[in-house]
Amino acid sequence: MFPIFWILLLLPLVSAQTYHWGPCPTPSVQPNFTLQQYLGTWYEIAKLPLSFERGKCIQADYSLRGDGTIRVLNSQFYKGKVQTVEGTAVVQDPKKTAKLGVSFSYFTPYGPYWVLSTDYVSGAVVYSCTDVLRIFHVDYAWILGRSRFLPAEKVEYARQLLAKENIDTFKMSVTDQTGCD
Repeated sequence: MFPIFWILLLLPLVSAQTYHWGPCPTPSVQPNFTLQQYLGTWYEIAKLPLSFERGKCIQADYSLRGDGTIRVLNSQFYKGKVQTVEGTAVVQDPKKTAKLGVSFSYFTPYGPYWVLSTDYVSGAVVYSCTDVLRIFHVDYAWILGRSRFLPAEKVEYARQLLAKENIDTFKMSVTDQTGCD
């Protein structure tokens, strides 16, 4: 009964997220991932619902810090103003460089940030998943572009890639990138 209590307590926190019964899937990641090529600005084209991303003009800027960590600066236009949050990403396993960990607080552990696919110059597909007692999982997925808009065929390729990896894209929504500076 104890674990069920905690699950019921956590459900309202994930109501704006995408959750599924069972443990996280384990998709393949980008082979021979090169962090240096991935750095720079990425614009959010589409995503699975996120409680902390409700605005428009969403983008992420990745840059290398002197200590070898990656500065992550996310921004969005929401309720009439630009909101930003800064975090830190790290390569957690030098043998699997496409599996990064990201944290936006000193008090939280690094969450998974897995680059499933990228050509470094136009698009990327990123996935993150958190197990809750292996009873259910909360997952996040992003289709990113180096410009605010991607051709429809690239977006469709990204959706098919996620589906092939057993990631449900039914709730995926397009991010509004119009009217951005």
